[in-house]
Amino acid sequence: MSDQSARRTVLVLGGVRSGKSRYAQQLAARGQRVVFIATAEAGDDDMRQRIARHRSERPAHWTTVEAPLALEDALLECSNAFDTVVVDCLTLWTANVMQAEASNDGRVLARADRLAQVLRNLHASVILVSNEVGSGIHPENAMARSYRDLLGFVNQRVAAVADEVILLVAGCPLVLKHSVEARA
Repeated sequence: MSDQSARRTVLVLGGVRSGKSRYAQQLAARGQRVVFIATAEAGDDDMRQRIARHRSERPAHWTTVEAPLALEDALLECSNAFDTVVVDCLTLWTANVMQAEASNDGRVLARADRLAQVLRNLHASVILVSNEVGSGIHPENAMARSYRDLLGFVNQRVAAVADEVILLVAGCPLVLKHSVEARA
């Protein structure tokens, strides 16, 4: 993904432990100048361990930017300095935005629309990771149902502007969308 004339936006979806992050990193390894935008915050021991594991799996020469909320701004800032951007993940970003916006669906979706607009205009290739949570059990509480629905809408908005959408199942990539032409 290092050729600027062939910059692409790729959305990598899947369930928990499906291999999404590993696959995204393999795609990004083709780039010369790679930045990893992390949306996670270490709120508890489990998350600290997950962050440490993910960090240890990334190449040491990649730059890491933490953007739990300001993802759109981070993408704009990184687009000119790097040829490949990995965003891991939209799942946590959506939860962070929900919390910041007091679970106001309209404001969360406005942020998703802004993200999609930003993705259309970047100079770098972008690989975004997100969970597919709509295939599981119907959540028992209203907050979990709202989150599931909002993440589904965020994923749809990003998929609409992506050149490729890949679903990981048990470590196996399934191509859902593939555009032959790169963005101009």
